[in-house]
Amino acid sequence: MAAADRPVVVDLAARRGDRRGPARADSPAPLLRAVYGEILRDERRDQDRTLADVARAVGMSKQYLSEVERGRKEPSSEMLHSVCGALGLPLEHLLARGIRRLAVTRRVETGTPALLPQEGSRRSGHARVELLAA
Repeated sequence: MAAADRPVVVDLAARRGDRRGPARADSPAPLLRAVYGEILRDERRDQDRTLADVARAVGMSKQYLSEVERGRKEPSSEMLHSVCGALGLPLEHLLARGIRRLAVTRRVETGTPALLPQEGSRRSGHARVELLAA
């Protein structure tokens, strides 16, 4: 197997500087709203933007945006679309990143390593997401 094709194990908590540590096997799976909120907060911080700046662009209070980012409020799909638009983050990227984080969490809970393609490999940065209607 070539070096570029070998998967790498990524500790997302350490990568983000998260002080909460790795997920424990006895902890419940995260709520989807908490995962989306964490992604939105990471994206906002990566852009060096304030809560007030993004909230103003969306037309919501910074308190509400803060609660969304902390996973305390369940935003509507329209609200997620608006926040993503203000951050320049396509909604499908939010969904794909959410799926990847949930998959990593599930792998941590089951004890199997989370394998992600290495930077520079053919599949790097390309997540396949299929949404199926019931």
